[in-house]
Amino acid sequence: MSAAPEIGPVLALVLVALAVSAALLVHLGDLRLGRDMLVVSARAAVQLTVVSLLIAAVLRSAGWTAVFIAGMVVVAAATAGKRITGSAVRSGRWTVLPIAAGVAPVLGLLLASTLVPSRPVAVLPIAGIFIGGAMTATGLTGRRALDELTTRRGEYEGGLALGLMPRDAALEVCRPAAALALYPALDQTRTVGLVTLPGAFVGVLLGGADPVEAGAIQLLVLIGLLAIESIAVLVTLELVATGRLHGAVSNGRS
Repeated sequence: MSAAPEIGPVLALVLVALAVSAALLVHLGDLRLGRDMLVVSARAAVQLTVVSLLIAAVLRSAGWTAVFIAGMVVVAAATAGKRITGSAVRSGRWTVLPIAAGVAPVLGLLLASTLVPSRPVAVLPIAGIFIGGAMTATGLTGRRALDELTTRRGEYEGGLALGLMPRDAALEVCRPAAALALYPALDQTRTVGLVTLPGAFVGVLLGGADPVEAGAIQLLVLIGLLAIESIAVLVTLELVATGRLHGAVSNGRS
């Protein structure tokens, strides 16, 4: 018997009910994200439907799988860039660096060591998890760093007055806040198996693998994410400190 939910009217009704409930709750709480809840839910439904139809064809070819992964990186960079500065186009060309710098060496190591088979069906899902983690870390780091430079402008200028270079003064101000971007990955790794059963573990189990094998794969993913997100945070912090990623206030500091 399949563990997947049955596709039909019941699934649609439950999804609509959950999305509307989320939107209503944040609206009543005056969080001003009610519309966003509905929009992202609808987008997720459309995107997953399209991907589900495309994925079978993509997985037949290593070349198309590589193209698909490259597209994921582009979308992730644009999303992180928009989160940081509000402009996906202007910032996306820079946010692709921390994402690629984090994902490429870790994924390359896993493939070179044969821990992840060089087959599209194995590479694509792990690449997606890694890219998603790098995107989140990049977006959080950049946003927090720019917010700190805005709210602690006086400290930044004080550092300049003491003779610090602009990059060094910026790092002194925004480094502690940027480190908070690693907390989700740290908490997920710290509580795995105790609080959460992450997606890779559950997916492998549903695919019929042994629980020990599922645990090993999940551990590989979690530790890989720690490395990837650490790289993404450091590269993003450098981009902010050197003025390549900037907001309206921090734009004039260099």
